[in-house]
Amino acid sequence: MRVLAGLEEGDRRLTARMASWNSPVVRRVLPAVRGAAEHTRLWCGAAVLMSVAGGRRGRKAAVAGLASMAVAELVSNAVAKPLRGRPRPPKEWIPHDDVDDRPASSSFPSGHTAAAVAFTSAVAPTWPRGATACAVPAVMVAAERVHSGAHYPTDVAVGAVIGLAATALVRAAPRLLLQHPR
Repeated sequence: MRVLAGLEEGDRRLTARMASWNSPVVRRVLPAVRGAAEHTRLWCGAAVLMSVAGGRRGRKAAVAGLASMAVAELVSNAVAKPLRGRPRPPKEWIPHDDVDDRPASSSFPSGHTAAAVAFTSAVAPTWPRGATACAVPAVMVAAERVHSGAHYPTDVAVGAVIGLAATALVRAAPRLLLQHPR
């Protein structure tokens, strides 16, 4: 029980600290990141750019990223969210107006973070430079989810784990399918 209490206290403190970021850069950049990440537009756009500019390797990376992202979205939004109905962080913790523009669904886990991490980690083995370019916006998406009051840090951390697990599953799927006796 003390571990849970410690996690809850850490969530509260880190959420309040991140929500209080008030530099002009943060106030301008993070809302733009949120808009770009809505409905996975950012990652779909990255996949198109990789497909056009990256040749065969770019197309392979884009397909891997989109497949992993789809699995992560399914697991986080259709499986995990209904299992654990967690309310969003209290509005009193968020000292800015972004708190009024957040989803009504469960806070746990962060589907945005799951998608960002899944896409980025799936691209990495095929096109490391592409993954490096995706890593910056992926981290920004995760930070924005806490800053805006949409998620607790633990929601974001679990979303990242789901993203990594989705990538591992997508990478293992061909081998698993070939091993399956018919």
